[in-house]
Amino acid sequence: MVSVSSKFAWLFGAVALLSTSLYVSRVIGERPFHPNLECAGCHLAGQGTTAANASQLTSSQEALCGQCHRGALELSHPSGFRPNRKLPAEYPLDWKGDMTCSSCHNIHDGKAGLIRGDKQGKQFCLTCHDASFFSQMVDKGVSLQRFGHLAARKSDMQRELDTYSIKCMDCHQGSGEAPQVSVDARGVIRHSGGINHPVGSDYEKASRSGLYKPVSQLRPGIHLPQGKVSCVSCHVGYSKKHGDLVMPNLRSALCLECHDL
Repeated sequence: MVSVSSKFAWLFGAVALLSTSLYVSRVIGERPFHPNLECAGCHLAGQGTTAANASQLTSSQEALCGQCHRGALELSHPSGFRPNRKLPAEYPLDWKGDMTCSSCHNIHDGKAGLIRGDKQGKQFCLTCHDASFFSQMVDKGVSLQRFGHLAARKSDMQRELDTYSIKCMDCHQGSGEAPQVSVDARGVIRHSGGINHPVGSDYEKASRSGLYKPVSQLRPGIHLPQGKVSCVSCHVGYSKKHGDLVMPNLRSALCLECHDL
């Protein structure tokens, strides 16, 4: 038989849970939740949750978003820093004054990309950056203004390129202002400046030949998406010098980070 005190305890717990749910619903309103995630995946939940702290995150946005969007912190617009300029009010900073993922993305919005506001492409970038920021780049910032992320995506492109290289080729193999790059039938990147290098190769498999260093010995900035040699193995995807090398190649220093000669 259930005691009276147990009944009251159960009733109290149910009321508390309902109150928290109503609070969260009132805060979020009719906006949909972030896809495939429960509130507790990012927000405080459970015993001790109140109306005052229910909206608090369990970790930094970079850590939370990075759980699903792997590589986003290094291969996208920088996040988790204090900007040196004032951002428009529609692109909010967090409580520390840092620009975060949700400065550009409305996490609970239902539209594609979750981007705040109605601006896209160049106009979206120029909301915070002035034109001179891009004019100093080799391609005048065309590639950066086209994509905020080197986001992995599916493709039926010939050859086994990684998804980041495919995104790079969207601009660099096109007819725009970006320096032209092509990939030949053997999977070799042909730069307009005459420097060539294979992409799409399985690095771990190649390293077994003894001619390349093990993956564990590579510096962190050298990315191997899906285990393959990629454009972002040598180039910085997002920086003030877009497309710059991940490290200086003086005396082939970058080459020797992988090649064991």
